[in-house]
Amino acid sequence: MERSDHRPATMIQGGAVFPHRHLTGIDGLQPHEIAFLLDEAENWVEANRTHAKSAAPLAGLTQINAFFENSTRTLLSFEIAGKRLGADVVNMHAAQSSVKKGETLIDTAQTLNAMRADVIVIRHMSSGAVKMIADKVDCAVLNAGDGRHEHPTQALLDALTIRRRRGTIANQRVVICGDVLHSRVARSNILSLTALAAEVRVCAPSTLMPKAIERMGVTAFTDFDAALEGADVVMMLRLQNERMDGALVPSPREYRLRYGLTEQRLARAVPGAMVMHPGPMNRGVEIDSAVADGPQSAITEQVAMGVAVRMACLDVLTRRARGVEAW
Repeated sequence: MERSDHRPATMIQGGAVFPHRHLTGIDGLQPHEIAFLLDEAENWVEANRTHAKSAAPLAGLTQINAFFENSTRTLLSFEIAGKRLGADVVNMHAAQSSVKKGETLIDTAQTLNAMRADVIVIRHMSSGAVKMIADKVDCAVLNAGDGRHEHPTQALLDALTIRRRRGTIANQRVVICGDVLHSRVARSNILSLTALAAEVRVCAPSTLMPKAIERMGVTAFTDFDAALEGADVVMMLRLQNERMDGALVPSPREYRLRYGLTEQRLARAVPGAMVMHPGPMNRGVEIDSAVADGPQSAITEQVAMGVAVRMACLDVLTRRARGVEAW
């Protein structure tokens, strides 16, 4: 993708286009800052498709992936991204570490800071934990998901996937369906997509719909068939049973009947509407295999875009430490 502005990528109107030290969420980012990260990711998409991945802007830097909550998919994506950039990547499986022995989050932050990493990627089960650590360390911090709060790189990779497949994000009708209440992916996607002028609909049973979600600039539905009418993009979410207090849906079977994306339901969207899912999928519950593996699915493309987006974020957030000009 060509840039419409031929000035240095990190500069706009004489100032830094991305002045933030950390990426703890989409909330607080301006539309042009989100677009900038997407543009930077575009540079890595094609590079990742070549056999000679020789660019190493993070050579000599240390990246710590501190995962207090398990996620093989996200951890692997960040590890690949860091290594392709030339960083020394260390994975800290904090879910099985001294945290379980009573170490506080502040203790962990001080320990990580003493290790003098250049960038720390954090995933935590508590909302706000990533920002707490970011406030206490000297290096850049990147949020890989915290509680019900945010998952910014997932939103960025989803936006990049939509932009590449549909040509634009503005004016696209995007339906996000599933466990919206517990989903940090939904929250970050709503923030990014509305900022980039998409029309966002959210659909869920009333028990899984956040109160007053319309304040985020979306239209709420409990009828999935109605929400799908005229949709350009359908983004499915899994039921997050591990975050639910009590039974919020009658049964997986009944949930599928009302909210499962089948081939018949997908036909209500516009012809060629793209299908997305952040993974892991519950096949036969929120999405049928025929749809997940069908020609309209962009699910594997999302995975590829995830590596490119995370490379872009790691690159951008470490530029100040590397002394890269035109920050």
